[in-house]
Amino acid sequence: MRITDHFKHAAGQTLVSFEVLPPLKGGSMQDIFDTLDPLMEFKPPFIDVTYHREEFVYNKRASGYYEKTAIRKRPGTVGICASIMHRYGVDSIPHLICGGFSKEETENALIDLQFLGIDNVLALRGDARKFEDKFVPEEDGHKYAVDLVKQIHDMNQGIYLDSSIEKGAKTDFCVGVAGYPEKHFESPNFQQDIQYLKDKIDAGASYIVTQMFFDNETFFNFKKACEDAGITVPIVPGIKPLTKKYQLNSIPRKFFVNFPETLVKEILKADDKDVAQIGMEWCTQQSRELKASGVPCIHYYTMGDSKIIQKIVENTL
Repeated sequence: MRITDHFKHAAGQTLVSFEVLPPLKGGSMQDIFDTLDPLMEFKPPFIDVTYHREEFVYNKRASGYYEKTAIRKRPGTVGICASIMHRYGVDSIPHLICGGFSKEETENALIDLQFLGIDNVLALRGDARKFEDKFVPEEDGHKYAVDLVKQIHDMNQGIYLDSSIEKGAKTDFCVGVAGYPEKHFESPNFQQDIQYLKDKIDAGASYIVTQMFFDNETFFNFKKACEDAGITVPIVPGIKPLTKKYQLNSIPRKFFVNFPETLVKEILKADDKDVAQIGMEWCTQQSRELKASGVPCIHYYTMGDSKIIQKIVENTL
């Protein structure tokens, strides 16, 4: 079922959904099931599965020179999506990124997803590789997420890269895109970032999932800015609990988000063993306020830790 249809059928009720990471290479599907099994009691209509592009590592050879090698540390997104649908009977949403794909490879990936009965995708540009200071697309690949959305929209109209294909089968992908309540770190300003987001909606995206945030006022301001710009699609807030003290530095550095001063002060004065409880209570309050505001869904970034997420959802519903 299309994600937007789940929102319509909920008739104003706030749904909950979860995002999982593929296990590190060498792990098993049981790692995913162990994360999701405790969360299925909340009847999530869909589960997101992230995609991780290849990384370059430099291995020292016997000659003393270094050999550049491409590896993927977390493969298996499409297979995981299929397994989730088979085990739980819920929709799964693979993240589809520009990085690492040519347009032809993107088209083939979308065909595979269609054959598997996966009809929802989250279209993202993706991050730059490690040791690269900016995003570099593949040769004949997409540079921006809006171009990826356009390609998916074309396939929904039966338009393929090969212009000789006439009356091509129309796909029916429901396309989600990312929104940034504190703006994408590469955007020149907040208003321009909202315009980039509107461009993705105008190109064919049907809903928005936000980057994590820790201050609900940031989300409400973002939502208002979207409405002022003429964006009317559902906006799903994405949140996660802070569980370790070191995350006060690592999360802003990796995800370019801010922590409210009140939360920072509580965490800094707390013993390490109490940090997870503080983070859980903060995230629970966020969830309650977001639910009261009437958001269509609250999307939890599990990061492989379902126990705290389980408690938060239990305390919110």
